Parts: sequence; structure tokens; C-alpha cells
Amino acid sequence: MASVTVGLNRYFTLIERSVPTKVGTFIRWLREPSKLWIRIIVAGGLILGGIFSFLPLFGLWMLPLGLLLIAQDMPILQKPLLAMLRWIEMKWKRLRRRFRTRPRPIVAKQPE
Repeated sequence: MASVTVGLNRYFTLIERSVPTKVGTFIRWLREPSKLWIRIIVAGGLILGGIFSFLPLFGLWMLPLGLLLIAQDMPILQKPLLAMLRWIEMKWKRLRRRFRTRPRPIVAKQPE
């Protein structure tokens, strides 16, 4: 159980580092144990925003953050969520590596 908590904390830290400072501070504040009801409301909004990510205002990034916030209070979700986040991270790294090492096609310049 401790390794699952460490894994989830790692993903929270990654998210906090990749967002603006004020948003990271808000996420840290939101994770405090006394903020349970606020965290549930915010997580529900983020999950709904992630589901409706096809709309211009929302984004797919909202879904994992909302699930992370909910999983903090629901231990039954922690292990599957951690497995899903690890899988997504592995696929993302593989995809980035694949496109970074792809040789660029040589395009012959046409005479003017």
C-alpha cells in the first residue's frame, strides 16, 4: 500500500511541477486531508471536463487529475489508477522516442 501512495504522490508532484506556480499551490492545498468535500467537488468537475474534452474549453488533461484527486480518498481506485498512469507514461515516452529518432525526409530543392 505504501508503494501505491508513493507512486500517486510522484504523479501529483509531476503535475504540480508542470503547471503554473499558483495552480500547483492550489493542488497542494487541495490535497490536505481537511479539504475532503472541496476536493470531491473539484475532482468531479475535472472528471466531467475530461469527459467533455472535445469541447474547446475543456481538455483531456483534466481526467487524470480529477481521478488522482478522487483516488486520494478512495483506496480501491488507487492501484488501478496507478497502473493506468504508468501505462500511459510508458506509451507516451515510447511515442516521443519514436518521433524524435525518426529520420527527416530529404526534400530536394526545386530550381527557381
